[in-house]
This record gives sequence, C-alpha cells and structure tokens, in this order.
Amino acid sequence: MSSITLRFLAEPSTVNFGGKVHGGTVMKWIDEAGYACATTWSHNYCVTVFIGSIRFHRPIMIGDLVEVEARLAYTGSTSMNIAVEVRSGDMKGGQMTKTTECLIVFVAVDSHGRPLPVDAFTPSTPGEMALAERARVHLEAARQAASVG
Repeated sequence: MSSITLRFLAEPSTVNFGGKVHGGTVMKWIDEAGYACATTWSHNYCVTVFIGSIRFHRPIMIGDLVEVEARLAYTGSTSMNIAVEVRSGDMKGGQMTKTTECLIVFVAVDSHGRPLPVDAFTPSTPGEMALAERARVHLEAARQAASVG
C-alpha cells in the first residue's frame, strides 16, 4: 500500500495556550501517519530520518475531524520519501481544509538499526509523478543547503 489516511477527532487534551491544537501534536500525527505508510510499504520497522518544509496553513480547532494522509512519493535503496497532508474541518459542514503539509523520509532498519533495502515505488499516475518530482527537488535543495552550511 502506497498511502494511508488516519482519521480522528481533535481532542481537548491537544489544546495549546491559544486554544487551538498544538503544533507539536500535529507533528506527532504526521510522524505516526508517515511511520504507518513506511512500515506498510517496507514490511519492516522504520525510523524517521528527515522532516522538511513543514508548513502550517491554518489552525485545527478542538472537535474538528482530522485527516492525516501519508503518500509514498518515491523510494531510494533504503529510504521512503513520504508526502503528508493534514486536513481538518467541522463534521457538521463536511468541508475539509488543508491545515499542514510536509515531506518526511523514513529508513527501514533491522533489529540492530542497520538500513534494509526497500522495494522500489514506481509512480503510475500524473499526480504521483508530479509528487515524486516535487519531493526529489525539495530533498536535493535540502542536501545542497546542508553541504554549504
């Protein structure tokens, strides 16, 4: 499976000082959905190695229905590059709005923490191909910035 969507309600225990869902909680949800996608694809335990360009577009309100969609963008020999989009909305209105997005990279590892090979993902739709290209461009820019700094 190359994608997974988690759905749940934003609970009062996730509130920050501003009365909205805490950004750290949203980041935890992103990591959990990414982990589920990576583990399902690789059939192995996976670890997060990179989270890039997390963008918070709008807050999530307590009581909102939340969807966290993780989609495999492309694979390396041991890594899985996953695009995650968080959407939320009032259940009564039925309208879901993008609240957060980012790119996250997982690596499959053995019981000693050594990287394991993963099956290659081949994008088959125009949307998947565009997502793979965006992820490649973003990660290359991040690698270049890291080597300069």
